[in-house]
Amino acid sequence: MPEEARLTRRQAELLDQLEQVFLAEGFAGFTLEDLAVRLHCSKSTLYALAGSKEQLAARVIRHFFRKATAAVEARAATEEDPALRVTAYLTAVARALAPAGPAFYRDLDAFAPGRAVYERNTALAAERVRELIADGVAQGRFREVHPALVADTVSTLMFRIGRGDTARATGLDDAAAYRELAALLLHGISL
Repeated sequence: MPEEARLTRRQAELLDQLEQVFLAEGFAGFTLEDLAVRLHCSKSTLYALAGSKEQLAARVIRHFFRKATAAVEARAATEEDPALRVTAYLTAVARALAPAGPAFYRDLDAFAPGRAVYERNTALAAERVRELIADGVAQGRFREVHPALVADTVSTLMFRIGRGDTARATGLDDAAAYRELAALLLHGISL
């Protein structure tokens, strides 16, 4: 049973509130006491979500990426045309990641369990892009490309975006970088 299925309504609300705080301000600098005061709850309420601050951070990170993945897949599923599906997928990734600020990514990079969640989700997203490209090639909508190579290139840039390397090198925020990636990818594989 997924961990969200066992939550009370109040716990689900707290998880969403924690997600908003973490995305905007990061999570490393908060204590459980800080979070309890901020969310108008007791520390024991937070301990019901996770046994420690680190476990709570990991749970919120998993919650964020689980919701983001569902939103991205739902958006991509609305498109029949392979090119529009790839664009929709990457644009939805940009939209899903847009609320995450620099402090969140800095803390995520420094927190091994969170970084592992990010890397796993990025790898899954790259695999999904590979599938979408392979589908477009099979349907004759994209020129013959090596889908795994394109997906590997995409995942490399996705990891750079997530680490902040792309923002430092280009000045683009993550959402803008994903939009540019979508445009670059489509122009590179279109017939």
